[in-house]
Amino acid sequence: MTGQRLGTGLTPRRRAMFGLLDADGWAWATSKAFVWFVFVIFMLGYIPDRAYYFTVFPTIDLGINVVSPINLCPPENKTLPCPAPVGGVVPWEPSPQQLALPGGRLDGAAVQAGVKILYIGGSDGQTASDKVFVTAAFGSGNFSPWTEGPALPAARSKPAVAFLAGSIYVAGGADPAGAPTTSVYVLTPDASGALKAWQTAADAKLPIDLPEARAGASLVAASDGLMLVGGVGPDGKPTNTVWKATLDSAGKLGAWTPTAPMVLGNGSPAGRADGAAAVVGSSLFVYGGRDANGPTSVVMRGTLGTTAAPAGAGASPSTAAVAAPQQVLRWAEGQGAANLPAARTDAAGFTANGGLYLVGGSDASGPKSELYWTTPDAVGNIPEWKHLAVSDLPAEGLSGSAALVSGPNVFLIGGRTAQGVIAGAARASLAPQPPFFQLGLFGATVPALKIDGEVGQQLGYMAAAGVGTGNFILLLLIGWALAHKERTRELLGHLRRRGRRTS
Repeated sequence: MTGQRLGTGLTPRRRAMFGLLDADGWAWATSKAFVWFVFVIFMLGYIPDRAYYFTVFPTIDLGINVVSPINLCPPENKTLPCPAPVGGVVPWEPSPQQLALPGGRLDGAAVQAGVKILYIGGSDGQTASDKVFVTAAFGSGNFSPWTEGPALPAARSKPAVAFLAGSIYVAGGADPAGAPTTSVYVLTPDASGALKAWQTAADAKLPIDLPEARAGASLVAASDGLMLVGGVGPDGKPTNTVWKATLDSAGKLGAWTPTAPMVLGNGSPAGRADGAAAVVGSSLFVYGGRDANGPTSVVMRGTLGTTAAPAGAGASPSTAAVAAPQQVLRWAEGQGAANLPAARTDAAGFTANGGLYLVGGSDASGPKSELYWTTPDAVGNIPEWKHLAVSDLPAEGLSGSAALVSGPNVFLIGGRTAQGVIAGAARASLAPQPPFFQLGLFGATVPALKIDGEVGQQLGYMAAAGVGTGNFILLLLIGWALAHKERTRELLGHLRRRGRRTS
């Protein structure tokens, strides 16, 4: 009799994930739950979010676009690399002749108060001027023709100028004989923005005439007042003094008081004139200009802070110390890459988006064209200065120009080229546009609509709500289909048969 082989009596278990997991086990159930969880977030979170930004932003990212070998940038970036480097400046474009100053000027200062831009003082190349020219900014990177504004009480070349708490301050500067001065002039636009006459410190009832004559200094607006850095003293030599005038509770400036002077690492004075200064974070940077030996590349960094000062005899323990005004606590001298790539004096310096910029200037050979920029880190260290040839000025160079940042643009007004003093201006954008298309290894950036204003936001909300609602209904249909597999198969079979009959 033929033998009959008996089985083990066990039902074979189904396998999933290419046989790696038990189809009825927890591992496979957890994997499916995770996939569905991600899918639900994608349908109800990610896709509606992209739908909203499609009408609000100029581009949207699809996926994770980490590395993009293919990049396409808008023509507004001109010849900048694509994508543009952080802090990059779009190549300069000269202003039309209609927007030139009424006459050639150099070593003046530019400042913006509301929509008005003022070019203050300076020289025609021969003697200091008391002229103030005014224009109005409008649109993006445009301004109207210059007109003559209220003249300074006296002519000043290389003045230090800043805007603080609604007023414009002009400190020091050289008089027509070339001698430094102690004067400080104040102009406060009225509520309508109209410019009145300049006031001397005495007229404004402010004790802010300088303790000693200065020209070619830098005036920096701090959070609680003004700081005057360096400049040429009465002996004609660069000084290392730093003075602070602090705002009181009524918003008026007090008298100048000395703070830590600029010193090198060996303790010797670091005199500086005709340079640039700016506050970034808790640091005061002084870069460019000239010291006792001529044009310099050394960058000085002052650490800002406050110290506790005794409140006076008889004070209670809770008021034994009061916070002093912000001041320079100590100075550090730049080393290696933290210094400018080349010595520059009489350059145009400015700050924007946390970065420091220096353009033009001169060395012993005449005006230069290079633009250098850097972005200090969170503690004020400068990793390096960057340079792109496409962002340089024309080859003839420019020195003695006044820089003004207005919105996303920077203007250079006046100055001296190898051909002489000029009246024109140049403009560059500090906000290069990102690529409108990128194709990466794990995602892509594609163009979007970018409808400006409230209309774009409302359309974005409607798009997000519509897509989210549609995806929610789709998820409900998928859930019903998985819960009623037999019924779903019958419906799909019926649709296929109906399609064959109609075809």
